[in-house]
Amino acid sequence: MYLMNQTMRWYGPNDPVSLSDIRQAGCQGVVSALHHIPNGEIWTLDEIQKRKKIIENEGLEWNVVESLPVHEAIKTQTEGFQIYIDNYKISLQNLAHAGIKVITYNFMPILDWTRTNLSYSFEDGSKALHFDTAEIVAFDMFILKRPNAGNDYTEDEIIRGQNIFDTYSDEQKLQLQNNIIAGLPGSEESFTLKEFQKALDNYQNIDIQKLQKHLIHFLNAITPLCDDLNLLLALHPDDPPYPIFGLPRIVSTATQIQVLFDSVPNKSNGICLCTGSLGVRLDNNIGKMIEQFANRINFLHLRNIRSSQYNNFTESNHLEGNINMYDIVERVFHIMQKQQRSIPMRPDHGHQMLDDLKKKINPGYSAIGRLRGLAELRGLEYGISNNWKKDNI
Repeated sequence: MYLMNQTMRWYGPNDPVSLSDIRQAGCQGVVSALHHIPNGEIWTLDEIQKRKKIIENEGLEWNVVESLPVHEAIKTQTEGFQIYIDNYKISLQNLAHAGIKVITYNFMPILDWTRTNLSYSFEDGSKALHFDTAEIVAFDMFILKRPNAGNDYTEDEIIRGQNIFDTYSDEQKLQLQNNIIAGLPGSEESFTLKEFQKALDNYQNIDIQKLQKHLIHFLNAITPLCDDLNLLLALHPDDPPYPIFGLPRIVSTATQIQVLFDSVPNKSNGICLCTGSLGVRLDNNIGKMIEQFANRINFLHLRNIRSSQYNNFTESNHLEGNINMYDIVERVFHIMQKQQRSIPMRPDHGHQMLDDLKKKINPGYSAIGRLRGLAELRGLEYGISNNWKKDNI
């Protein structure tokens, strides 16, 4: 019987959550990355093996890389982008040599994942991550003051953004700015306002079709190598899965994802199925997406969200929210039995709760909240697998 390979994300030696904590949570392995290496530089075999040894000395495995960053020059196809692709290929070779086979990456312009509130008060007293479109408008139009930003919003959205800006203190405005552009855990960059606007300027002439073309070019460059090395790529969807700050989004729907597989059918070309990211869009049917992309799911982020009006959403507990997690795990379980493989999974994010409320944490990556999520998901899979065994005796 094949079960999900249960992991947690670990940010390295400076992560307040230790490898011992992760092992005690019941994980078989970790998801990690070499965040100290600047984007675009080569991950040397020596650096990879150093990290791998630290993990293995704690009785765990380094199962998945998350993420091997794609340099912005590759996304925009500007000066030096071919050099960065060549560097990326060398890093892939070194990871394969070290025995790490699943490589997560994303192709989101400039920002990785985006939230406006990193300590939203949940009704049970825990702290959650939250996204509010009015706060995005307030930042975009009245703090950043992006040229022509008003063209991207309705009159109602602008009014709500103006109300936020007018009622927030200077401290709240600075906190909002930091939440959006100062760099979240695992994000590839952090910016000042001036730097962020300059980065946005690089996308002035890049629309959805052009960015999609650049991703396909990148995949055509690296997937033959990945096929030869038996590496599996896991492209993370856009988070959130709709445009922000005038930037194009190309990994937000089943249609967009299918284009990538039709254009680059190589066996290594796969996705990281993130239920929380894709679930924000009400027109995404995650159950159908699991069936459609069954052969392409190389990594799972299991997270739940609670959507509200205006495309706002709050990250909820793993078994609560818009997403039917039972249906998700059951579908994944049956795919694993049919394909005779285990798919690595991590409980994506978790509330800050209990003793962790007193600690400094990486937002979304506290120990106890993820432990709760992992326990719930493990129990869910246990029940599904027991029913399956009864039916297949």
